[in-house]
Amino acid sequence: MTAVLRPYRPTTGPSRSSGRLRSYDRVLLVAVFLLCVIGALLVWSATRTRLLDEGANPQTYLAKQVLNTALGAVLLVLASRVDSRLLRLLGPALYLASILGLLAVFVFGSTINGAHAWIVLPAGFEIQPAEFAKLGLILALAVLFGQRAERRAAGMPPRPRELLGALVLAIVPLGLIMLQPDLGSAMVLVAATFGVFLSAGVQTRWIVAMIAVGVVGAVLAIHAGLLAEYQLARFAAFTHPGQDPQGVAYNITQADIAISHGGLLGQGLFHGAQTSGAFVPEQQTDFVFSVAGEELGFAGSAAVIALFGVVLWRGTRIALAATETSRYVAAGVVCWIGFQAFQNIGMNLGLTPVTGLPLPFVSYGGSSMFAMGLAVGTLEAIHRTNRQSSQR
Repeated sequence: MTAVLRPYRPTTGPSRSSGRLRSYDRVLLVAVFLLCVIGALLVWSATRTRLLDEGANPQTYLAKQVLNTALGAVLLVLASRVDSRLLRLLGPALYLASILGLLAVFVFGSTINGAHAWIVLPAGFEIQPAEFAKLGLILALAVLFGQRAERRAAGMPPRPRELLGALVLAIVPLGLIMLQPDLGSAMVLVAATFGVFLSAGVQTRWIVAMIAVGVVGAVLAIHAGLLAEYQLARFAAFTHPGQDPQGVAYNITQADIAISHGGLLGQGLFHGAQTSGAFVPEQQTDFVFSVAGEELGFAGSAAVIALFGVVLWRGTRIALAATETSRYVAAGVVCWIGFQAFQNIGMNLGLTPVTGLPLPFVSYGGSSMFAMGLAVGTLEAIHRTNRQSSQR
C-alpha cells in the first residue's frame, strides 16, 4: 500500500487560541466577567440621574467603568502569561515598587474623602498605590516562606526568624497606609497576610499571639489619636446607627432604606427610588451593593454573593493544587478578595463598620479594577503552571 503524504499546514489561529483558552480556569473568568458586567450596570444606574440633573452626559461613569474594566482585562491577560515559577524573581521587585508608590503619595498625593491616598495623573486618572501594595505584600511574603521549601514539604512550620522577617515585610506597607490614613486597605493587608501565614503552616500559637497584639495595638491607636476623626465617627455610627441618622450615620441609614425597599425581586434596574434620587452618598463606589439590593432585590444580591463564592471556590482550588510559593500567593489573593467583598457587603448591610473599601470587580474605580485584574491574572498563571505540571 502506498502512503499518501499530505502537505504540512501550520496550526490555524482559532485552534491555537482555543488551546490557550483551555489552559485558563474558565469558570473563574466567567464569574469575574459577570461581576464586572453587573458592576458596570449598577454604576450606571447609580450615576445617570445625578448626571442628567447636572446637565452632564449620563453615560460618563459607565464609559469610564468600561474603560477601567478593559484595562483591567489587559492586565489580567498579561499577568496570566507569566510563568508562576518566576514569582520568586518578581515578588521582591513588585514589593519594592509598591513601597515606592506608597511613599510617592506623601510627595505627590492628593486627599480624597479624608484620606491622603491618591496620586492624580493627567487626563483625570487617579491611582491609589495601596491597592497594588496588597499584591506586592502577598508576593513578598510568599517568596520569603518559599525559600525553605524543603522544610515546608516535610511539614515543618516556619521558624521564628522567618516569621519575624514576614512581620517586618508586612509592617512597612501597613504603617505607610495607616499614615494616610486608610483603615480599610490596612485591614485587607492584615487579612491577606494571615492567609499567607496559614497556608505556610505558621503555628496556631503564633497566629493567636499576633491577633492579640493586633487587638491591643488597635486599642492603643484609637486612644493615641492615630485614627482620623471621620474614622472614629464611622465606628460610632456602626455601634449606634440610630444616634445620628442625618449626620454620621446618614450613609448607613440610606443604604439600609434602599436595600429594604428591594424586596425579593427588586424595583427593577434604573427604577430604584433611593438610587434615582441620589439619596445614598458614594453609591457608585462604597455603597454600590445597595443599588443591587434596591433594584435587583434579594435574588440579584444573592446572585452577586454567589458569584463571589464561585471566585473564592476556584481560587481555593488553584491554591490547593499549587506548591510552595505559588500556593502561598493564591491563598493570599483568595483571602484578599474574600475579606474585601465581605467587608464591603457587610458595611452596606450594617454588619461591619464603614471603611471605604470598594466591592471587587463591581465598584467604580480604576485602581481597584487594575489590582483585581493583576490578582486574577496571577491566579490564572498559577493554574496554567499547575496544569502543565500535572500533564508532565
